[in-house]
Amino acid sequence: MTLRACQSTTRALLARNLSWRAATALVRLLGKKYSEKNSPYSTTAGKESEKVAGRTVVKERRGSVVTVAINRPEVRNAVNQETAGRLLDELTAFDSDPALTVAVLHGNGGNFCAGYDLKELAHHTASLKLEQDVTKGPAPMGPSRLVLSKPLIAAVSGYAVAGGLELALLADLRVVEESAVMGVFCRRFGVPLIDGGTVRLPRLIGLSRAMDLILTGRPIGAQEALAFGLANRVVPDGQALQAALELAEQISTFPQQCMRADRSSALYSVYDAPSFSLALQYEMDHGAPIIQTESVAGATTFSSGTGRGGKFSSKR
Repeated sequence: MTLRACQSTTRALLARNLSWRAATALVRLLGKKYSEKNSPYSTTAGKESEKVAGRTVVKERRGSVVTVAINRPEVRNAVNQETAGRLLDELTAFDSDPALTVAVLHGNGGNFCAGYDLKELAHHTASLKLEQDVTKGPAPMGPSRLVLSKPLIAAVSGYAVAGGLELALLADLRVVEESAVMGVFCRRFGVPLIDGGTVRLPRLIGLSRAMDLILTGRPIGAQEALAFGLANRVVPDGQALQAALELAEQISTFPQQCMRADRSSALYSVYDAPSFSLALQYEMDHGAPIIQTESVAGATTFSSGTGRGGKFSSKR
């Protein structure tokens, strides 16, 4: 069966709500073919594979944008303790670096992340350290307790399931490939969502739809994820990272203080505000100082003719 045929069949199964067993079996075949073709460990990768071999997380700076890749393709980028720690380190470093504006999180080898490494959980339980105070230390998947001050975009290919779904939920935006599969697959194995899944998912897509995914553990494809609001963009296979980078570069061209203030206010209103009036007050307190620092310059640019007639350009 060709790659295109596999994709079409998988989407058809998911669209008809057939069992997750049938759908995931086909996606597993698709993921294997995609991984063999695109993995940095393939025989055609050459020098690139030498750069990433043995590193569970790989970062790359592209101007003011940084990409952070989970690099365990042999286990569909399942996260172990080492990987969790490195993900936390890289995203913390991104947030504290004034030269960086947007981060893109993705997985090497055709899959975003298949969750926590259950083999490590099964065989190294004694060494597994879980910080139960969520205000301290890393989460099991690493960075999922972070409250980032700058945008994070997830470029999702292949599987983004269980803890991998929770990592995708950490992002502000999710760019999802057509054959990608998302879901709470840990439901089958008695592994709870303790990386923000039960908190972020209902906020993003509503309680009813969140309960559908949380209780059943069923897979959903890209188009259903888009309809739910879980995916922000759906792109052809192999293009999630490039599309996410283009989106990151666009966001990077905007006045950053204003964008971050609006982002912070939106997050506060959803997660922290005890009342509507206090959410409005937070918006005013954090937005008003931007008038002098960025808005006056923007208004001057507009008055000179830029952006009139409904024309829009993110470049200044």
